[in-house]
Amino acid sequence: MSFLPKLGLVATTLAGLMLPAGAQDYPTKPVRIVVPFAAGGPADVFARQLAQYLSESLKQSFVVEDQPGAGSIIGTNAVAHAAPDGYTLLAMSNTHTTNESLVPTKPFALMRDFVPVSPINYSDLVMVVHPSVAAKDLKEFIALAKSKPGGLNYASSGTGTPYHMAGELFKSMSGTDIQHVPYRGSSGARNDVIGGQVQMMFDAITTMASNVQAGQVRALGTTGDKRSTVLPDVPTIAEAGVPGYESTIWLGIMAPAGTPKPIVEKLNAAINKTINRPEIIAAWDRQGATPMTMTPSELDVFLRKDIEKWAEVAKFSGATAH
Repeated sequence: MSFLPKLGLVATTLAGLMLPAGAQDYPTKPVRIVVPFAAGGPADVFARQLAQYLSESLKQSFVVEDQPGAGSIIGTNAVAHAAPDGYTLLAMSNTHTTNESLVPTKPFALMRDFVPVSPINYSDLVMVVHPSVAAKDLKEFIALAKSKPGGLNYASSGTGTPYHMAGELFKSMSGTDIQHVPYRGSSGARNDVIGGQVQMMFDAITTMASNVQAGQVRALGTTGDKRSTVLPDVPTIAEAGVPGYESTIWLGIMAPAGTPKPIVEKLNAAINKTINRPEIIAAWDRQGATPMTMTPSELDVFLRKDIEKWAEVAKFSGATAH
């Protein structure tokens, strides 16, 4: 009878080995990365770069699919209802952690319906105005805004996006009343600021720097704790007139809840290896982005803390979903 426990042990061991074997074969068909934001924005751009390298390293196609709308909720909800098999992934940002408090009626809960896979990178934002705005620097802009409460507008790519919350944080810390104009995506918001339909916008340095350099918009400040290497002549908002101000945009990958842990860990390892390639680090540095490396469990802790942080910002700024 003594052989029975041994057989049980063998069966348990084999069962334990079978799941990683499935992950070892993954992926066996194309993988979709759903970007719930408009084409041309940071999430779209960096997801496509990531997909290219993952396709090479994992020997299977990674295809980016843009599903923008409702401040990321449309595309995100589609992924929440996808099969938890590792073949549908979500490209996400701090829009998602902000929406946990700003949009309580959304059809999903981030930490319930998704599992963290890996962060991608983070970058500073830049505050820009149309050249027709009568303010050459940040202090002049704040004085102008205070002289006409509610008379100036700022664009964002939608409620709860980093651009929106950067604007709300700026309003709160500078004591200004500037009207929020949400768009369906960053491209529309960017085009209207360049065209002069809206006076101001916070945008990712990775996408707006070229417009600043071309003179299409005037940069008043960047949002990091130190000057950007991409726009070194532009002061930080903190040094230009709003001490303590800081805001960034970060990106990451999540999967539907229930996705097997070995697949999540395989994806995490592949993404971390990709974003730490010397050529990726150098290319992203030229664009103003910095790789973020975490394990899935570390990302889980990071996301929960970020949800709490933006809930506090929304509370003291009075930001609402509209």
